[in-house]
Amino acid sequence: MSDRPGESSKADRPGESSKSRTAVPQTGGRTVTTSIPARLDRLPWSRWHWRVVIGLGTVWILDGLEVTVVGNIAGRLSEEGSGLAISSAQITGIAAALYVAGACAGALFFGRLTDIFGRKKLFMVTLAVYLGATALTAVSFEAWWFFLFRFLTGFGIGGEYAAINSAIDELIPSYYRGRVDIVINGSFWLGAIGGSLLSILALNTDLFAANVGWRLTFALGVVLGLVILLVRRNVPESPRWLLIHGREEEAERLVSTVEAEVAADTGRELPPVTREITIRQRKSVGFGTIARTVFATYRRRAALGFSLFIGQAFLYNAITFGFGAILTTFYDVPTSDTGYYFAFIAAGNFLGPLLLGRLFDTVGRRVMISSTYLLSGLLLFGTAWLFDRGSLSATTLTACWCAVLFFASAGASSAYLTVSEVFPMETRAMAIAFFYAIGTAAGGITGPLVFADLTESGVVGDTVLAFQIGAALMCVAGLVAAVLAVRAERRSLEDIAVPLTATGAPSAVRSGGT
Repeated sequence: MSDRPGESSKADRPGESSKSRTAVPQTGGRTVTTSIPARLDRLPWSRWHWRVVIGLGTVWILDGLEVTVVGNIAGRLSEEGSGLAISSAQITGIAAALYVAGACAGALFFGRLTDIFGRKKLFMVTLAVYLGATALTAVSFEAWWFFLFRFLTGFGIGGEYAAINSAIDELIPSYYRGRVDIVINGSFWLGAIGGSLLSILALNTDLFAANVGWRLTFALGVVLGLVILLVRRNVPESPRWLLIHGREEEAERLVSTVEAEVAADTGRELPPVTREITIRQRKSVGFGTIARTVFATYRRRAALGFSLFIGQAFLYNAITFGFGAILTTFYDVPTSDTGYYFAFIAAGNFLGPLLLGRLFDTVGRRVMISSTYLLSGLLLFGTAWLFDRGSLSATTLTACWCAVLFFASAGASSAYLTVSEVFPMETRAMAIAFFYAIGTAAGGITGPLVFADLTESGVVGDTVLAFQIGAALMCVAGLVAAVLAVRAERRSLEDIAVPLTATGAPSAVRSGGT
């Protein structure tokens, strides 16, 4: 089978209201006709949407903080008097690998549960796992304890990616979905900047003892997580998920409440509802059905997701995995100063999604995804050529990296956006989890194996080769996107991929529009 067509409609049915209606029960559950997805998509931006973004999207800042802090404190933890008998190699090797393994396992484990038990239950559970594991990391007294809770911290963060991306895409109106998702995924780099600056402060022995400062960095992550948890309590379950799982009355009440709040906030009448869909409710969808849907029915989209995640994972490893070693080896930059260079390229990483995100909704997904991948790959090829010629200093090399990552970060964020919107709702969280696990494993396991020796050898040609590998894979992914990317901009999720529970494609509502 090939991909289902993205959009189709049935004949208008006169006299239908915009509310959910239940038909005679059939095998597998009741059949319900509803306009709830269309009602969510036609909402103007409001303070309610900001609460969703703040409550759900800020977790990426925590991830960036976590990853950066651990990399920056590796040297301090290995020093005598740190309170933990552990080597720098164990931190950057074993602990980093366990965090990655935990993230992959957590994404797959919680991704499946998110599709079964709902978005809200799981995005509360995954944040609680993160908070508990981070707090216990701060009180580490032995290396094995540190390793165990680095794994569990990653386990919680991985689960967050599946639960949060699916919830955001199902709550944010289609007109804004692309830019919001792109910026939220790019906010990882705000956490990276904060982690770099926090490490400089916390590791200052004039302010904190050697066995205290590094613990405070993890404690701050707990404090930020608790604030997010308080905000997140007010974020509702996805009405789309409620509808499919036989809780249409709850979904109806929720959407009506949101509509009233948005109308009062914006001070204008909401646009009429123009679409509705008929679904047969089901409590769950089997794993075999999910696998067939993703890898058979939507195999072209699966190939697209695989290409995007692998491309961005290898590019980031080509540049960032050995960036400290490159600066110190080729440009004699003191180890204590590499954090400033990292903060600079992290800023470029965030500015890309921030400034380019809107174009994914206006210019379109296919043009923007392919162009950001291709531009970042070509710029990295150019950087490799200049580096090979000896034409770059530490500052100009960092400036080149910043330009590459400006486009690459928007492209990498679009990979998460793509896999969260191009598969049916019943498979959404699991699809996100699967492709996230692929990208994370490639970046955290395969990447170091490929790039560690190349970027740390001290041989110019080896580092050039690392750059070229990352650049080539980004260009290949960009070409795949130019052919396979789905035109999902400003379209309902149900139009992009018809739910497995749908009895037909979304249809127009005669009483409310076209």
